Amino acid sequence: MKGFPDRMATRFAAGLLVLNGLFLAAGSKEARGFYSLRVATLRAFQAYVAGTDAANNESLSRGPFLWVDGLPEQERKAAFSELMRGEVEMGRVGGNKGGGSAGTPGGMIHDWKGIVFVPGAKLGDVLRVLEDYDHQASYYAPDVERARIESHDGDHYRVFLRFRRHKVVTVVLDTEHEVTYYRDSETREHSRSSAVRIAQVEDAGSPQEKENAPGEDNGFLWGMETWWRMEERDGGVYVQNQVVTLTRDIPTGLGWLIEPFVTAIPKETLEFTLEATRKAVLARMKG
Repeated sequence: MKGFPDRMATRFAAGLLVLNGLFLAAGSKEARGFYSLRVATLRAFQAYVAGTDAANNESLSRGPFLWVDGLPEQERKAAFSELMRGEVEMGRVGGNKGGGSAGTPGGMIHDWKGIVFVPGAKLGDVLRVLEDYDHQASYYAPDVERARIESHDGDHYRVFLRFRRHKVVTVVLDTEHEVTYYRDSETREHSRSSAVRIAQVEDAGSPQEKENAPGEDNGFLWGMETWWRMEERDGGVYVQNQVVTLTRDIPTGLGWLIEPFVTAIPKETLEFTLEATRKAVLARMKG
């Protein structure tokens, strides 16, 4: 097996060259790995989101409010113990667990949930961070590069967020979201967010910067739906987030290289978001 690492290194390098050709080469859209979002793909995502909305509405009315409260007793105790130690609890809800599926033609659905505990915080402390969209480029850097409130009416916001994601390649996305907050009780709140526009940006930060038409790009992010829940109890606030995203399917023959990155990004991004939220809330409380 002496030559195994060398063979793997050669294989990985060759894969990166192919990936570069797919996603970064100049020329036609086909040469850059561009792909059109199909109607069937979008409809499959919309159907999945509708089912997720129904499940979330059911748990809001019947419980559990926090998903960790619905775990078997031993798992529940272990999860809360880890939360109190500052860890992020993560779980995969559903979606396509590899390479797309017949139910999502040409695409992949990623569905992850997570929860974190902010000790000493009040519900208002968390909301002041989550609703402070004008400063989210500071709270969530480097994943969020730019952020601003485009409109605000009571509990409803329309916000702009520029995402920068790097894993082998760097992808910049300009996104707009409709967000509504709902007060469930004096100690509980939830919100619902939908990305109403997602555009991949080419040559970001340069004079040649330009947006591609939504759905006409590399397919790194075609859809994003988010559900937040917050509950004040146990001397702090539990902050829960579920995110369902849609990406293109994995190109044939490149699954060994691309799949680990495509499937890892949704989980890693959610985990980072929850950790960054806790840090931002604690920092503002001290300030």
